[in-house]
Order: sequence, then C-alpha cells, then structure tokens
Amino acid sequence: MVMYGNEGILCMNGVDKINILDNRDVKEECINKREYEMFVEEHETGGFLQSIDWSRVKEGWGCEPVVVRDSEGNIKASMMILIRSVPLLNMTYMYAPRGPVCDFTDEDTLKELMLKVNNLQKRYRAFALKTDPFIEEGDRLSIDNMKKAGFEYLIARDGYETIQCRSNYVLELEGRNEDELYKNFHKKHRYNIRVAERKGVKCGFYGVEKLDDFYELMRETGERDNFQIRSKDYFARILQKMGNKARLCMCYYNDKPISGALIVNYGGTMSYLYGASSNNNREVMGNYFMHWTIIKRCKELGCSTYDFMGIPYYYDKNHPNYGVYRFKKGFGGRIVNYAGEFRKVYYPVIGRIILRIMNWLGYKL
Repeated sequence: MVMYGNEGILCMNGVDKINILDNRDVKEECINKREYEMFVEEHETGGFLQSIDWSRVKEGWGCEPVVVRDSEGNIKASMMILIRSVPLLNMTYMYAPRGPVCDFTDEDTLKELMLKVNNLQKRYRAFALKTDPFIEEGDRLSIDNMKKAGFEYLIARDGYETIQCRSNYVLELEGRNEDELYKNFHKKHRYNIRVAERKGVKCGFYGVEKLDDFYELMRETGERDNFQIRSKDYFARILQKMGNKARLCMCYYNDKPISGALIVNYGGTMSYLYGASSNNNREVMGNYFMHWTIIKRCKELGCSTYDFMGIPYYYDKNHPNYGVYRFKKGFGGRIVNYAGEFRKVYYPVIGRIILRIMNWLGYKL
C-alpha cells in the first residue's frame, strides 16, 4: 500500500505565520512561526524533529502544529504533527516525531494539549496517532501521564521496530574544554585522530555544494553494510529546508572524499543524522578525525550536547550493529535510553485492523 500526503494542510504566509487550513472549509487558525520555533528550541524536551522546517523535509506529509498557552498567552506546550492520507479509506495517519514538547509532569497541560489534538483528529479522520517523546526509560511519572492522556505505551518495541531509535549515545559538552573532552576519549581513538592529522586528512563544513561527494559515500556505505539509503533529493531537502542549521562535514584525503556526516544544530544540540565512509583509504582514520572536528565545532557554536544518535542493540555483542556502539563509545559519552513509542487509536475496530495490515506491509505504525 502506498500512502500519499494531504495537500493543503499547511501553507506559508510570508515568513512569520503558519496558516493551518482544513480541506473542509473551516476557519483559518494562525500560529506565529518564530514564537513556535523559539519555544521548541529552548524547551528541554524540544528537538529539530518538532521544528516546522523539518516538516518541509518530509515530502508527502502535511503538517499541523498544535499549541497550548498559559494565562499570559505564552506557549507552554506544543506538538508538531505530520499527517498522511491513506488511499481508498478517506482516512489519515498522524505522527509527532519526538513530540510533544512540554513538561510531562504537568498532567493537566498534557491533557489540554491532547484535547486540541483530538479536534485535529476529527477534522482529518485520523485512525491513529504515534509519538516517541524525549522521555527517558525510567521516568515513570511522565510515562503514566502519557497513558492518562489516552496513549497506549508500546513498551515492547525496540531496535529496528521503532521509527526513532530508543537508545542514543550522547556526549555532554558543558563545563569541559576541548582538552578535557579529548583526554576522555579512548586511547585508541586519540591515536587514530593523530594518525589522520599526520596523514594530512582535511575536514570542513559545507552545504549542498558537496552533496554529490556525500551521496557517493552513502552509496558505498549502503552497499558495504547492506542497507537501503535515502535518495539524494532527501538529503538535499534537509540541507535546504533546515537552512544554516544543517551542514555536511566532509573529510578528504589527497582531494578524495573519505568520510562524511550530515549534522543538524538545533536548540543547543548537534545531532549526527547520517554518516558514511569510503571503501578506500580507511587506514587514514577519517571517521575518527571527522567526529573530533564536529565536537570542536560544537564547542565553537556553544552547543551543550553532541548526540551521536542511534545505537540499536548496543547491549548485544553478537549483533552486527554492535560495532557502531563500540565506535561511538570511544568518544566518552553516555547511553540514553528513551521510553519508546506511544500510540493512540481512534477507531477501536477499524483502526486496529488498518494498523495490522500496515504493519504486515512493513510500516512501523
């Protein structure tokens, strides 16, 4: 089954307003984009996946931001929801990546936010909503409040079963200078960084002008490690729609690309979205030097965190993905285990039938 996007869900009016338009002739509602982005960027549970700019990356999806305000009119909770239509059924599916953005210990505000989301569900006949918020695994109060707000907790899902990985590797940068961070790396990582420096590896930050080099590395990596890669257009949209927040970090040896990363700096966190490396010149240790270069850039920009992102199956030394964790672990960070996914099904019978069919077809709903 192919899922197509809802046209007309979101349109932009200049640079400051988000006009949320139903296809069914309802009253227009406006949210100030600058105010919304400021709230998400500054909130401790916010992240780039809840940015309106990220919704523009997701081709084929509509977008609806929902907010709750305090008594003074300031945003105190928000959720950017992606909406996709299901052909033949006149229904849609909603997904809020790393949403909502709020104080999860505030049960009343969370319920108020969900009342607004429920109104949205009725407008678009959504059969289900999925979220995967920045709630850590042991935070029972926040998990319970999500359940009280009407969500089913999909606690059993892990690894490749979830849309966003439940386990990330994170390096905290605040309170430590470059020398202190470097000394905390594994000695083998420090040695490999010095190898790259001695060999004359060059590393820098670029935009779409280096996309062809990055995509060729992604193609090589996908073939080598046997996984399907995103299209070049997808990577281009990230670089274009996220503006100066998204960059390519590229390493070159003898003027040939040997490693690359697509990174996003949002809300004080630098996130390592995609990484790739060449089959050639692996002995010059470009990947190690690349991450050290990114970490130094994080310090220059005042980032508080470098998120190496997913480490699925880090706990299984026999899993093929364990090497990814071992590499990231050498930079001296920590494992963060998130609670995982929450789902709300709006039509108990037909909704769950659709979910079974879609999951059988390979969708992670």
